[in-house]
Amino acid sequence: MAHEGSVSGPGGSFLSPATGTGGAPSDGVEDLRQRLILALDVDDSVVAMRWAARMRPWFGVAKVGLELFSAAGPPVMAELIEAGFKVFVDMKLADIPTTTRRAARVLGALGASYLTIHTSVGVGTLQAGVEGFDEGAERAGLPAPVALGITILTSEPDAPPELLRDRVAVARDAGCGGLVCAAPDLSVTKAVAPGLLAVVPGIRLAGTGNDDQGRVATPTQALRAGADMLVIGRAVLAAPSPEEAAASILADLGVHLSA
Repeated sequence: MAHEGSVSGPGGSFLSPATGTGGAPSDGVEDLRQRLILALDVDDSVVAMRWAARMRPWFGVAKVGLELFSAAGPPVMAELIEAGFKVFVDMKLADIPTTTRRAARVLGALGASYLTIHTSVGVGTLQAGVEGFDEGAERAGLPAPVALGITILTSEPDAPPELLRDRVAVARDAGCGGLVCAAPDLSVTKAVAPGLLAVVPGIRLAGTGNDDQGRVATPTQALRAGADMLVIGRAVLAAPSPEEAAASILADLGVHLSA
């Protein structure tokens, strides 16, 4: 995929996505950006927003996980939305149905586009979360969001296949719009619930370490396996040149999807 233009970074000038008129990303590039989720796993909203601004040319979705939400709360979600990101709230909800519904309703009203809920809670609780998330967005006059059922964490390498199938079925039956799963699990998730969005964390660049992730994949491996969206954090933020790493991932994404 061809790129043009540049953004300034500490080390100089880096490739950024091709843009249309007025400096806005072209439709094709914007579609690619919406498939990439920037994991802002930090405990400081100022640091998070600096990373978001720096990575904005390549990422259209920003992840607010437990660490950042605990440190900064809802205001950081508002800042990210104001900056033009969709927000992926990785709260991994798992509680009784009423509490899950109410928490999800609040997050929907705050403008989250995506929310994670554990499938281990069962169909009833998960469905309550899905419904609450939708209710919150609707009451706030916002577009319908997507609840994502967490199947098996990427840090759990030894989960039995039947457990994965059961949890995918729970997400499907509860009305989730998507799933969070490791790349090696995609063949199962697509077979059990082919219509659900597949969001894949544990993304690493070729030749880098796995850190605390038990089941990882490169961006190309994940896409070939059927991933719809990629959650990317350390693969870019810990790279010697984050801008170059991000540009490479976006380019690979475009090449794969156009092949």
